[in-house]
Amino acid sequence: MPKMKTHKGTAKRVRTTKSGKLLRENAATHHKLAAQTSRGKRSKTADSSIRGKIAKDIRLALGK
Repeated sequence: MPKMKTHKGTAKRVRTTKSGKLLRENAATHHKLAAQTSRGKRSKTADSSIRGKIAKDIRLALGK
């Protein structure tokens, strides 16, 4: 049986930490920033973690 291929679209959007957590960037951080409050923009600078069933599916897509 052949090896699983990494889903490249997912690999570009999600990164894995050394402990195995999955991190993603928040949406709405690249344009239309004038409409957002400073507090809203600042809260989106930190990466968000992915948990649960979705994390399991993403790990499968990444081949990990």
